[in-house]
Amino acid sequence: MDSVAAQDDDTALPGPCSRWPVESIDTIRQIMARAGDKWSTLVVATLQDGPLRYTDLQRAIPGISQRMLTLTLRQLQRDGLITRTAYAEVPPRVEYALTALGTTLLDIVLSLIDWAGTHHQDIHQNQTAYDAAHAD
Repeated sequence: MDSVAAQDDDTALPGPCSRWPVESIDTIRQIMARAGDKWSTLVVATLQDGPLRYTDLQRAIPGISQRMLTLTLRQLQRDGLITRTAYAEVPPRVEYALTALGTTLLDIVLSLIDWAGTHHQDIHQNQTAYDAAHAD
């Protein structure tokens, strides 16, 4: 069988999963989880104009805790989407920046953020209506 994710017989999986090599499915799912994570998308988008220090990132992303920002930065660095540069100064200075790979994700992330900003009221109204219709 070729690199198409398929079941025991010749029945290919429906949807986008059918385009993924079977041996890469777990890694691709991890990438999708990271790329779609709310904090990761906001960090990537915040770094669009260039390197920022940790405190500048934290100020620019309302609601992110210090712990979550630290974890998110580590994960994005591990994935090769951002760099961390420590400068030997007093006081120490650390900056985070998008890598070339991270920059390829930028348009997608900005589109998702713009979509959420455009449709948040509609979604909130739908949630409210759903909750009211399904209240016990």
